[in-house]
Amino acid sequence: MARDNGSDVVAFLTGFVIGGLVGAAVALLFAPQSGEETRAQIRSKSIELTERAKEKARQTQERAEQVLEEARAKAEAVAADIRRRAEELQAQGRALIEESQKQLTGAVERARRGAAPAPEAPAE
Repeated sequence: MARDNGSDVVAFLTGFVIGGLVGAAVALLFAPQSGEETRAQIRSKSIELTERAKEKARQTQERAEQVLEEARAKAEAVAADIRRRAEELQAQGRALIEESQKQLTGAVERARRGAAPAPEAPAE
């Protein structure tokens, strides 16, 4: 999903720059002025558009870095939560095993006592 947003931004910026250059060129070609003035305006507009594109690219990069940092922080929080839950489940599993072992040991002892031969009565 982040890759799609990045592609959309790049496509937008590319279209913005190309559209601006085409629009400026058309406007200057149809303007009633000398060739030297036209070239100066084209040069000025292209510098202006280049600066705007650089600024937008810088802003986009900063935003992408911010989003990446937020995603990392969320991923770390989720990983910590998963580790905590895994430790809780392990502790519960150990407790269940210990309880089962106690119950089994008790059952074995009761079975041994029930199956043990009765002590003989002393002879009189």
